[in-house]
Amino acid sequence: VQLVEYGGGLAQAGGSLRLSCQASGITSNVNAMAWFRQGPEKEREFVAVMTSDGWKNYADSVKGRFTISGDNAKNTLYLQMNNLYTEDTATYYCAAQSDQFYSGTYVYVNDYDYWGQGTQVTVSS
Repeated sequence: VQLVEYGGGLAQAGGSLRLSCQASGITSNVNAMAWFRQGPEKEREFVAVMTSDGWKNYADSVKGRFTISGDNAKNTLYLQMNNLYTEDTATYYCAAQSDQFYSGTYVYVNDYDYWGQGTQVTVSS
């Protein structure tokens, strides 16, 4: 599975951006897809996940502001980011997991098998 992110850029605080993640390769065994982010000198952190049966979960820091969605026909995952804060500035990564027997929380970096190269989001005040 190959993942490529699009849509990063510069936004003002309070503004919006939409990220896209295009998946290719053997995607039929993907169990969940997620967004993570890594700010300057910070650990990579969970943002949002969506499983193949439609379950979604969000980090507390983005609940009510970010929305994860997907288009199966286009093999694309989205992250709509509204009411951006300066602390949302980070490189955003798309990730995919293919373990059909997984039963965890999907919030850890090690839960995922495939990663995109990342796209930079910068929010100015």
